[in-house]
Amino acid sequence: MSNIQPTLAQIAIYPVKSLDGMVVERTQISAGGALEYDRRWAIVDERGKVVNAKRTVKIQQLRSQFNLVDRDRPMISLATAADPTIYTFCLTTEPIALARWLSQFFGFAVSLIENATHGFPDDPDAYGPTIISTATLKMVCGWFPGLDLDEARRRFRTNLEVSGVPAFWEDRLFGAPGAVVKFRVGEVEFEGINPCQRCIVPTRDSLSGAVSAKFQQIFSQQRQQTLPAEIHAARFNHFYRLALNTRIPRSEAGKLLMIGDVAIVY
Repeated sequence: MSNIQPTLAQIAIYPVKSLDGMVVERTQISAGGALEYDRRWAIVDERGKVVNAKRTVKIQQLRSQFNLVDRDRPMISLATAADPTIYTFCLTTEPIALARWLSQFFGFAVSLIENATHGFPDDPDAYGPTIISTATLKMVCGWFPGLDLDEARRRFRTNLEVSGVPAFWEDRLFGAPGAVVKFRVGEVEFEGINPCQRCIVPTRDSLSGAVSAKFQQIFSQQRQQTLPAEIHAARFNHFYRLALNTRIPRSEAGKLLMIGDVAIVY
């Protein structure tokens, strides 16, 4: 393993939780240890419960694009499978109009909430970006005929993708229960926490929502068979896990991650 050079190959952020992501060349670390703009907004119902793809497959019938060049006017453009007309809203100045459009689409009342510091991570104890290697995604593609790399990226929705390493390299970045593995990507310090538990979302086609037959069963069988021998297998109470959950210390706020940054494990 001494001849590998882990290199940051892709950065993906998801400005509105559960909607489409966008690939960026660089990103800043927020005061809360998140990637800037990642899951900064979330859609919630009248009870404050997040509306996501775990809850409704209709999310996957939405196509979204973002323009974040103007920090004062971050924009979202939306279309649906049934209506290709593009509707554009400013996330900061038109949240009510956007919520009205989304409410009509979902068929129940929703609103948009924002957290510019922490975002809305799935795991509050591992609130940093998720990390995976390109080789891992390609390995998973080989388990499912017709699954290509772009579709695998959309299904697993990982933030940081690392090249120059073998499949499941990221599994070396978590330790025994209760322990963390410290590493650095470029100038940013990270803590590796645990292997990411997956939900129902990767079992569906990312664009249509159609379920892939026996996806979780096949995935779990293959994951168990290909689990690296030297990792902490006790962290796998089941094998439907992929990518690394992380934390970024608050001391890293304001630092930049950039494509081409090299990862160093201490």
